[in-house]
Amino acid sequence: MGVGGTFEYLSDLVGSNHHHKKRKQLNTVELKVRMDCDGCEMKVKKTLSSLSGVKSVEINRKQQKVTVTGYVEPNKVLKKAKSTGKKAEIWPYVPYNLVAQPYAATSYDKKAPPGYVRKVENTVATGTVTKSYEDPYINIFSDDNPNACFIM
Repeated sequence: MGVGGTFEYLSDLVGSNHHHKKRKQLNTVELKVRMDCDGCEMKVKKTLSSLSGVKSVEINRKQQKVTVTGYVEPNKVLKKAKSTGKKAEIWPYVPYNLVAQPYAATSYDKKAPPGYVRKVENTVATGTVTKSYEDPYINIFSDDNPNACFIM
C-alpha cells in the first residue's frame, strides 16, 4: 500500500462522514409590506438584508412591495419582515396577462396596483354552472305536488 492507497483510504474516511447538504434554490420572494416613510423603508431593507442567503432587496414604496432575491425560504423572509413591526404578507397580486380570461369575479380588487389582479387559487371552477330558470309560481298548482294549492 503506497502513498496512493493511503490517500484513497484517508479520503474515504473523510468523505463517508461528510454529509452533503442540499443547497437551497435561488428564490425570488415578493412581499406586501406597509411602509409610510423613508425610515420604515430603511428598517425593512436592513432587516431583510441581514438574513443569510439574501442577495438583493428591492423596495417599491408606492406599491408597498418588497422583492427579496437569494437562497432563502419564503416563510423565513415573511417572518423576518413581520419582526420589524410592519404588517407583511406574501404578495397577493399577479399581472393581468398571467390570469386566464375571463377573470374570476373575486380577482378584482380596488386596492390592487395598476396592471395587477388578486391571485386566485385554482380551486374555483373554471366554468360556471347555470341552472335552468324555473318560475316558482308554475309549480304551485302542479299535479305532482300533493300538498300544493288547487283551484276549484
